[in-house]
Amino acid sequence: MGWGVIKTQSEKRKAQSFENTEENVEKNILVEYGCFETPAGELMEKRLLRLFKELREVTKKFKPDVVAVERLFFNTNVKTAISVGQARGVVMLATAEANVPLVEYTALQAKLALTGYGRAEKQDIQKEVKKILKCKVDKIKPDDAADALAIALCHILKKNGTDKKSAKKVKPSKKSLKKAKTRK
Repeated sequence: MGWGVIKTQSEKRKAQSFENTEENVEKNILVEYGCFETPAGELMEKRLLRLFKELREVTKKFKPDVVAVERLFFNTNVKTAISVGQARGVVMLATAEANVPLVEYTALQAKLALTGYGRAEKQDIQKEVKKILKCKVDKIKPDDAADALAIALCHILKKNGTDKKSAKKVKPSKKSLKKAKTRK
């Protein structure tokens, strides 16, 4: 399960106009990100306890104003749905204990907020996350951490009204367009 901490900083800047005015500019700063990992052979209750303790440490360390999580959609794999649901329950418990509000967004909402295209591929999302957060790495790893940052940015963009409506739309990758054509 991935996680990321983004600090939004507001700064005043002279507006580009004929009048002497200032505007507030939101600046998103990547503080830290990572992934909660548990040994595959460990008992589920021990894995969930480990996740809870690590989440507790992250919330104590960073004192977030809000926690954004991905609202999951499962089509066929019931076993995966149950284990992920258990982990989500732990996330909800940890945020409730820390008295931090929790918001949920679907992958589709994140794709639309970041790229303006609901069928964007992971590489398109990764590109936008890196651009918005001014990351110098080739790829944010692991993928779960990149997904978590995308969900966090989705919340920030929607909250500030700078999601798909006013954000610059990204040209979908050739792979995304090819998949969209084959689905029709």
